[in-house]
Amino acid sequence: MQWRIKFLIFFFGVLYLILIFNIYNLQIEKEVYYLTKAETQSRLNGVFEAIRGNIYFIDKNNNLIPAALNKDYPTVFAVPDEILKDSETMTDYTEKLSSIFNFSIKELEEKLSKQDDLYELLIEKASSKQLNEINNLNLKGIYTDSRLLRFYPFEKIASHLLGFVGLTDVSKKGLYGVESYFDKELSGRDGEIKDNKIIKSEEGENIILTIDYHIQVQAEEILEKLIKDYQAVGGSVIVQESKTGKIMAMANFPNFNPNDYSKFNIASFLNPSVEAVYEPGSIFKVITMSAGIDSGKITPETTYEDEGSVTFNGRTIRNWDLKSHGVQTMTGVIEQSINTGAVFAQRETGPDIFYNYLVKFGFGELTGIDLPGEVRGSLNNLKNGKDIDFATASFGQGVSVTPIQLINAVSVIANGGVLMKPIILENEKPQEIRRVISLETAEKVSKMMVSAVEKNILAAIPNYSIAGKTGTAFVPDFKKGGYSDEVINTYVGFISNPFSFKNSRIFTILVKLEKPKGSPLAGQTVVPAFRELMQFILNYYNISPENL
Repeated sequence: MQWRIKFLIFFFGVLYLILIFNIYNLQIEKEVYYLTKAETQSRLNGVFEAIRGNIYFIDKNNNLIPAALNKDYPTVFAVPDEILKDSETMTDYTEKLSSIFNFSIKELEEKLSKQDDLYELLIEKASSKQLNEINNLNLKGIYTDSRLLRFYPFEKIASHLLGFVGLTDVSKKGLYGVESYFDKELSGRDGEIKDNKIIKSEEGENIILTIDYHIQVQAEEILEKLIKDYQAVGGSVIVQESKTGKIMAMANFPNFNPNDYSKFNIASFLNPSVEAVYEPGSIFKVITMSAGIDSGKITPETTYEDEGSVTFNGRTIRNWDLKSHGVQTMTGVIEQSINTGAVFAQRETGPDIFYNYLVKFGFGELTGIDLPGEVRGSLNNLKNGKDIDFATASFGQGVSVTPIQLINAVSVIANGGVLMKPIILENEKPQEIRRVISLETAEKVSKMMVSAVEKNILAAIPNYSIAGKTGTAFVPDFKKGGYSDEVINTYVGFISNPFSFKNSRIFTILVKLEKPKGSPLAGQTVVPAFRELMQFILNYYNISPENL
């Protein structure tokens, strides 16, 4: 009897020692491991992730329209530390999983065989079919869960402007567009475990853009149709509120779906409205006239005799129609888009004054728009330029601009001579950069542009004063030198009231088309598109002629 009591005491004593050892092993020796595992899995499964702020468009009544928000998506992940590393198990896993996911057997082996790996994402947006197959397999170390991910309800609409959120195994970050530029504000602050205490996450800020959803959609539809009709390689449409600098729409093609960004080429993510330069062509003639008139060197009534061509430094410049137009006023130069007339205006103004006005209009410098990757365009050709360089620059060849620079510069004329910062945040106050030309000069150039629309009819809207200018620029041939036969067509115009610039409901619109098939003139392509979009905006805002 006594030996039984001794045996029981010994048996329970051993169990107690084993228990104590396990508790010590768990709490002391493996404390860091399990805390790390708990924290890592909690963080990667979203427990500590801050909720990202939403991005909104607006409409004319200031209603908020979600453009980027968060949505629960089913995910599948592995915990390699829980999977046996023997070859038989690994082969079984990889063969079964490779048929479900878009991974090769080799890729899966690398993911599942990692040492001390507590989380390996297999798919971030699993389909219901994939979830069912995973659950039916019931493989140890393979789990399904849900994760709050970015969702773009309008898919390709304003994709370059918005950008997207890219995911890695340990973090997510805004990439391209607004998601990138305002990533810190949108991200908030993640929670964490610190000194064995949970510090809660802080939600990111919501961002409201100046983009009017209805104008954006209309711009996208018009651009898509334009590109399809003329088999062009790309294009852009920007709508800016002239007085405030607010960007109401920014559409580009080709575009992409930020919900499935991995299916698109990385080149698709760059925003050509701010990250690509081109030679603007004859739109630059209104800038040339503005410089000449504001400096007092010419007036809209100044005349010259057009002989059809001019020659400088051994190179000859001809008019686009290869004709000579005889005696012409500067207004006639804009109406008929005469190259030699722009050259005359530039030479009357003088190279230094001309160059300084280009800088004042914002060319060769950043506009400061709150988007990543903005480039400057270039006036380098003019810094130590020859006569021929200034002559070609007068009608927009040999200098480069971005679409956002070009529309912002033409908005100077629409805004009575004042350059504004282009803004995309609804709560940002309009920011005046500088006065570029006088109100009187802006009115004169505006009238010249209105006259051009009235004479050429294509952009005209009955009972409204529309100011505009075309640009058809040949694309440089970087291999052979000189220019190719391909063109870029641009039209920039605005609702004009030459007697008052007080109305804030004045809009500048830019339509750009890259390399349309057959190289048609801008009047055939972008001008009708401009008129359609302007007519939509006038109706949308109920802007009647008497309200201007």
